[in-house]
Amino acid sequence: MDRQRPDRCPGVLRPWPADDGLLVRLRLPGGRVSSSSLLALVEVAERYGDGRVHVTGRANLQVRAFPAEPGTDRLRPDVLAATEATGLLPSRTHDLARNLMVSPQTGLAGGRADLRPVLRELDQRIRADPRLGALPGRFLHALDDRGDFLDRSCDLGLVALDADRGQLRVGQGWGPVVTLADAPAALLDLARLFLDRRGDGRGAAWHVAELPAPLVEPRPPDPGLPPPAPPLPYGAVPGGVHEPVPAAGLDRSAVARLTAAAPALVATPWRGVLIPEETP
Repeated sequence: MDRQRPDRCPGVLRPWPADDGLLVRLRLPGGRVSSSSLLALVEVAERYGDGRVHVTGRANLQVRAFPAEPGTDRLRPDVLAATEATGLLPSRTHDLARNLMVSPQTGLAGGRADLRPVLRELDQRIRADPRLGALPGRFLHALDDRGDFLDRSCDLGLVALDADRGQLRVGQGWGPVVTLADAPAALLDLARLFLDRRGDGRGAAWHVAELPAPLVEPRPPDPGLPPPAPPLPYGAVPGGVHEPVPAAGLDRSAVARLTAAAPALVATPWRGVLIPEETP
């Protein structure tokens, strides 16, 4: 593969130089964000950026119009320090590697399993392994307990079959059935194998599907997989209330209203915020 440019998917340490300033993306594993961190982030956005917080299609957060350190495409040191103080950048070395989506309602309502323990362990193991900080900024893990992401592509993933087992997603195909307890280790073994095989330079793969050979022997989809689920509607839903985020983003008043409703929130891949009935 011969790309004309390197991967420039933005993070905090590697912002995107847009016309209005630097665009920063903060990874939220599973979309989970404490109300205190979201309030702190909108304050940073007001002080240094355009005053708004945006939600992405991968349930991450973005802030625009940050100032650069003169002569560079890096954040000014004071802006970086303020952003880091929100608690939303727990690992500088893994800034780009924590692309972890999970069904927003998992553990809150319905579904086949509570995937929050799998999510937490997966994130902890990624941050604990220096080598996994080299995962491309576009590399995505997707954990699904009800069919939320079956119509979306991912690099590696897990779809729950029941409360104890799930089938791995590997690129555009399917991998083995594993226990949920074993899933984090299995997924990260595959992530390391991807790094071994992706190559170097402009030809390096960004995604599992770009590799010349499968990471594992493809398996058929398990007959117990759920059917694809429609997008989570806005309004009252099982487990909470799903509110849309305007295209212009969330300003301080919107963030204050959301955070007053719950101690923690869930950003969703449908550019919304789930206000849960209990702590997510």
